[in-house]
Amino acid sequence: MSSPLPHLFEPLALGDLRLPNRIVLAPLTRSRALPGEVPGALTARYYAQRASGGLLISEGTQISPSGRGYPRTPGIHSPEQIAGWKGVTEAVHAAGGRIFAQLWHVGRISHRSLQPGGVLPIAPSAIRPDAKIFTESGLVALETPRALETTEMAGIVASFRTAAENARAAGFDGVEIHAANGYLLDQFLRDGTNHRDDAYGGSIDNRLRLVLEVVEAVLGVWDKARVGLRLSPANPFNDILDSTPQATFEAVVSALDGFGLGYLHMVEGSLGSGEGAPEIDFTALRRLWQGVYMANGGYDGPRAEAALASGHAQLVSFGTAYLANPDLPERLRANAPLNTPDSTTFYQGEDKGYVDYPTLADGAA
Repeated sequence: MSSPLPHLFEPLALGDLRLPNRIVLAPLTRSRALPGEVPGALTARYYAQRASGGLLISEGTQISPSGRGYPRTPGIHSPEQIAGWKGVTEAVHAAGGRIFAQLWHVGRISHRSLQPGGVLPIAPSAIRPDAKIFTESGLVALETPRALETTEMAGIVASFRTAAENARAAGFDGVEIHAANGYLLDQFLRDGTNHRDDAYGGSIDNRLRLVLEVVEAVLGVWDKARVGLRLSPANPFNDILDSTPQATFEAVVSALDGFGLGYLHMVEGSLGSGEGAPEIDFTALRRLWQGVYMANGGYDGPRAEAALASGHAQLVSFGTAYLANPDLPERLRANAPLNTPDSTTFYQGEDKGYVDYPTLADGAA
């Protein structure tokens, strides 16, 4: 039987990495790490269940102790964490899948109770986000972060490089640099969160500097086809804003295009209600990108098929639909009903809402 979504099931090559279809598991925070921010056997099972996608992108994985912003999110900076992720990648590969690690630093979206030594979180500038965050003690208001010194930038870049090396040691097939959703690299890009007057602030060229240095560092570890980067121009999440977002992100995409990365992962909408989201011309941004474009943002099967058929995207990532349907590719191919995601277990619940969603083979929809 032919698929009603033929473009979704065409293979695609990222360099020498062959993806059997265009369906991608988007990075999704699940908060199931073990003590020490170590991914365990349950995490391995979760990703292996979803291995039929063309590519899996891991949940945000903090590159250093200061990069942590939530309880039970995994890291990739300790030997124990690397070993834990090795168990995950081995499980995914045994199931026939491919998986990239998303390299993450939350910047100011943290709290001293989550930081080593109880210090303040770091950021481009000492500007308090108008938001709250979950900690071990519950929901608390975010604090005014400490502005990074210029001399500390090299250390941030080095942490990304080391994390990229650790991802290779853990058996990942590549990495995605997280420069979206109001976290550290996004904070540097936006003039609403970056008020610096040194080489890393002011003009868009200066605000871009840290992101480009991180990309160059990661490319010193991985072949360019095995490196992706995620952006979210229209997402106001985490109190992120910019005075000229269209111009800012046109400059960002143009600068990144010169690196020949494996893909650009674009969040084309906003998280939550979307209140305060700027209007972004994603067609204009797409024209500036010559490589593989991965679209994200509320896509279902028909809309993803249309994006691929038109050439707007070469890959489409799915978030909550893939969370709730470990066999999402099979369901899309068969035009089968989808499970309904249980939002109460997105960030808690151990196996419940994590590895217990039924597949078509289980005889349930």
